[in-house]
Amino acid sequence: MIRLHMPHQNRLLAALAAHDVAHFAAQLELVPMPLGHMLYEPGIQLRYAYFPTTSIVSLHYVTKDGASAEMAGVGNEGLVGVPLFTGGDTTSSSAVVQTAGHAYRLERHYLVKEFNRAGAMQRLLLLYTQALMTQMAQTAVCYRHHSIEQQLCRWLLLTMDRVPLRELILTQELVAGMLGVRRESITEAASHLKNLGIISYRRGHLSVLDREGLESHSCECYGVLKKELTRLLRNVLST
Repeated sequence: MIRLHMPHQNRLLAALAAHDVAHFAAQLELVPMPLGHMLYEPGIQLRYAYFPTTSIVSLHYVTKDGASAEMAGVGNEGLVGVPLFTGGDTTSSSAVVQTAGHAYRLERHYLVKEFNRAGAMQRLLLLYTQALMTQMAQTAVCYRHHSIEQQLCRWLLLTMDRVPLRELILTQELVAGMLGVRRESITEAASHLKNLGIISYRRGHLSVLDREGLESHSCECYGVLKKELTRLLRNVLST
């Protein structure tokens, strides 16, 4: 079966009225997003904004000694490329495809042009920027105050919301890199969740068996992030 790709699979693009999307629809380019593909590197001029549909992109910072941690994830609820319309043009973080899939990309000139029209697109991008800032702040709090098991549950729930599949293709090394912890810590947390019947996993694959159980073992950060994103998008849809 051929899977059709449409811009409205991205929730930001779906929140715009047809006449607003018409201004730049012809410039949206569907692109594959292979696992591990680097969209942005620190200090490099950004050329495109990406609106994921079936992929997830990780925004993370890498230290001089090679350690890294995810600051935020972006899936079909958002876009990658906020510095393009805020005027920064570059960023100190990296953007790497965490889950393979597709996205629509828009060249920087067209994104800035739509933002400067001061219409629905500008309002939408500003609201999403607020949601992204909330995610980054909440992630920082989570790293500092919550257990690795709680962080793992939060991360898995956010991933499932962006790619609604019961089975995720990932490795413990990848998750450890996202959370900035040792692989052994992820192994211990995953083993506990498996023993509780909440998840099952084999090499490279993880399935969530009990979504409610996963939510109950997560910290409040997941609920805060989901509530804030829903609130902001609802504001757009209702105006």
